[in-house]
Amino acid sequence: MVLAAVPDAAERLAGIRRELAQASPTERAARLRELAYSIRRADLDMIARAGQGHIGGDYSAADIVTTLYFAVLDVRPDDPQWAERDRFVLSKGHAAGILYSTLAHAGFFDRAELATFMEPLSPLNGHPNRRKVPGVETSTGPLGHGFPVAVGMATAAKLDGSPRRTFVLTGDGELQEGSNWEAAMCASQQRLGRLTVIVDRNRFQQGAATEETSGLDPLDAKWESFGFEVRSVDGHDHEALYQTLSEERPADGRPLCLIADTVKGKGVSFIEDRVEWHHKVPTAEQTAAAFEELNA
Repeated sequence: MVLAAVPDAAERLAGIRRELAQASPTERAARLRELAYSIRRADLDMIARAGQGHIGGDYSAADIVTTLYFAVLDVRPDDPQWAERDRFVLSKGHAAGILYSTLAHAGFFDRAELATFMEPLSPLNGHPNRRKVPGVETSTGPLGHGFPVAVGMATAAKLDGSPRRTFVLTGDGELQEGSNWEAAMCASQQRLGRLTVIVDRNRFQQGAATEETSGLDPLDAKWESFGFEVRSVDGHDHEALYQTLSEERPADGRPLCLIADTVKGKGVSFIEDRVEWHHKVPTAEQTAAAFEELNA
């Protein structure tokens, strides 16, 4: 199965970006929130149909990924391999559902394809595959792999003298993998100023809280000690995310770590901040209740 861009998707996405750039902060936040909740609803439908998925981590990342694709990233759905595109790497690859839903909303492929999530031979597997899904920059799943690849992408952009930017979203539990800190040392040494790592700081991983498993705090001090500029943001505040992620940054400067304080399962009350929803599928009754909340 080959996934293809929706006709005129690039023009529509570029139009939304222009509209959001010119909007007032209140209008921009409202429009991004509307998009994020539409993306959450599609993700819920995918997971309920498939009986598989990671809804808690999908929802904690939803507002970040929505803001990136609709207001920040310079990408072309009809030309996903355009050389000068910005790069986005979903290092927490188990949150593939929210990436697929976002890519479909942005027009990289038809939304109807979301119904095939996790079906035999579907390109939309449980972890994103760059050879099967347009818009996926690198195949991720093994935790700690995406960030090092993103550092390589940012290094290539600097060597090319290209203004393209590289963004990578990691889970906080994922930071317990040592490969991330090797990559951080490299990024700082190479002064990859156009690289931004976003930490989805929902404070849960599979089975337990991150601080019970292997404590990360003080997380900001750790990143600073590795040579990063560090900022914190409400990971569900679209305007705050927009202002930080769209900021022009020097090519030869400190890379940025944005610690996004998020709520696992954000948007559905009975899923929010509950460790068991890292990898749990809602029943039919729970799905109906979740849709009711998301539609409200």
